[in-house]
Amino acid sequence: MLPHNWFNQLRTPSQPADPFGFLHPAGQFARLLETERLRADRSGDAFAVIVFRAGKEGTQAFASFAKILRGRLRTTDHAGRFGNDGRDVAVILWDTDIEGAHRFAAALREKCGKSLPEHEIYLYPTDPPYFDDDDEPADQSGRFVIRRDNLHDPLPQVKPLETLFIKPLPWWKRAIDVFGAGIGLLALSPLFVLTSVLIKLTSRGPVFFTQTRDGLGGRRFQIVKFRTMFVGADAQKAALRARSEQDGPCFKMADDPRITPLGRYLRKSCIDELPQLWNVLKGDMTLVGPRPLDSREAREITGWGRRRMEVTPGLTCIWQVHGKSRVSFAEWMRMDIRYLTARTFLRDLKLIVQTAIAVVLHKASV
Repeated sequence: MLPHNWFNQLRTPSQPADPFGFLHPAGQFARLLETERLRADRSGDAFAVIVFRAGKEGTQAFASFAKILRGRLRTTDHAGRFGNDGRDVAVILWDTDIEGAHRFAAALREKCGKSLPEHEIYLYPTDPPYFDDDDEPADQSGRFVIRRDNLHDPLPQVKPLETLFIKPLPWWKRAIDVFGAGIGLLALSPLFVLTSVLIKLTSRGPVFFTQTRDGLGGRRFQIVKFRTMFVGADAQKAALRARSEQDGPCFKMADDPRITPLGRYLRKSCIDELPQLWNVLKGDMTLVGPRPLDSREAREITGWGRRRMEVTPGLTCIWQVHGKSRVSFAEWMRMDIRYLTARTFLRDLKLIVQTAIAVVLHKASV
């Protein structure tokens, strides 16, 4: 028969308690994070994630922080290893908004002092109410600035949760992009020259049109297209909004009066999109992937629709072949998400062929 204190006898000074023993392994924590995101999609509730970076302070300093962190967790919170090497620690704070996340971090700072590791706060869903009301809510890293009631308060910052789920381009996909875009730019250079001359001869303004778009993880870049509209067309967009054939934030209009006569042909033939091969070569875009949206329109996408930012945007995807204005904006987002959950070489090849056929038949929309 075991003595009544048999369990305590197993704990000896040579076997100290593991300060990280309460943490979920990295793989398990990643699955928990995905589960919480799906739950939030259904319930409409918000949750926050704080990622504490291990840094160079050493294991002992990080272990001291871990002990304090453990005492601050609620029963509904999850803490686990995070990152590719599993050295960082992340906490899921259920039913917590950005203010609550900052209070949690402030309480840790009060206990840890300067030994509190560097950390980043992520929020889900990352919706417009948290943003300043301006045209540039995010910098090049995808970091969003939230409103402050007191302008003297330290500037709080939050990142969209989608940046934790970013899926880098597979090597085979990047190889296809470099080869395809490089060959395409060389082969189409005579067409580029001819198109540029025609644009200059038929309407006033620059040959190329650039626009800020949201890319991988919300990182912004300048997309390049042949100009198809009259100069000053963007200022007329608000007046035409009611005539958009696409619901949601995106503007799609078949008989847009802002388009030049030559521009109509360029759009119908998709020639206007060909300069984006340069974006593909640079790595801002890929040949196959969700279309990058105007940054101002992308701000209006909320909740699960923002998952499209987890992959590099592309020249064509499912929507360009099977969607266009025939489907709702929500279905458009579902098509993009359906693609990013199953990217394969054969699927990309199939979409490229389908897009080429649609372009020849003047049925594509890129």
